[in-house]
Amino acid sequence: MAVVLLAVGAACCLGLGFVLQQHAAQQAPRADLLRWRLLLDLVRMPEWLGGIAIMIVGLALSALALGYGQVSLVEPLLTSNLVFAMALASLISRQRLGRSGWGGVLLLGVGVTAFILAGDPQGGRAVAGQLRHWLVFGIVAGLALLLVSLARRLPLFEEATVLALAAGLLYGLQDALTRASASHATSTGLASLLHRWEPYTVVGLGAIGLLLMQSAFEAAPLRMSLPALTAAQPLAGIACAVGFLGDRLKVTPGALAWEAAGLSAMVVGVVVLGRHPAMPSVNLPEDGEGACDEDSTGERP
Repeated sequence: MAVVLLAVGAACCLGLGFVLQQHAAQQAPRADLLRWRLLLDLVRMPEWLGGIAIMIVGLALSALALGYGQVSLVEPLLTSNLVFAMALASLISRQRLGRSGWGGVLLLGVGVTAFILAGDPQGGRAVAGQLRHWLVFGIVAGLALLLVSLARRLPLFEEATVLALAAGLLYGLQDALTRASASHATSTGLASLLHRWEPYTVVGLGAIGLLLMQSAFEAAPLRMSLPALTAAQPLAGIACAVGFLGDRLKVTPGALAWEAAGLSAMVVGVVVLGRHPAMPSVNLPEDGEGACDEDSTGERP
């Protein structure tokens, strides 16, 4: 129960932080897209700093949840960040949930519940060897790199979605390595982490993921990026947890069917919530800066 409460609390902070960050990022110059200068511009905005502060609290709560629970349990619960994001966006836009909103909430809740009950995530299996560890790490990181390369060839609205997918993959990998770091700290002490590569990789993945996420927030409305981010992160995290952390899921035919159905319901629920009218749909800076960088369809000039 403590892990569930920590994960839901983390999801609440992450969702609220994402909305505030996107509202600020949409005012940044288009020329800063996928450049570190974007973060230097954003750090001057109090609203963005507030969103980052709330997100950091969410990351701390998620790290605690990952320290006490399995990644394959925590990651599905973190997808509820979209519900909290839409709640804040709904207040800003003064839009009611309606049938589609409640339908998305129901799908997301049922999907998370079905996956957890069917999979019954547990730890305790031996951690995978180095070859398998680096193979899973390389596949996830390589796929994220491929998505970033592809994004630069797409219209801005589509680029935002692909960049968010890449950020979600990196955040899922980061969550798995956070769990690995917590395990090492528990068994050998905090000082031993200074001699391991995982904590430094967690920081590096967080920085790159932050740049990709803010670029996605800048490029298009929140509904084009947050669903992709929210859907990709748990899928990558679960894959890494099972792939090299030793998490176990039930693999009977019935359990696998319910796990697949649960994951599908989660993804569909995330997409439905992300497309809800309450999500911000206008992405033009208030001073008009960058408005000429794309036409009304999101195409590059």
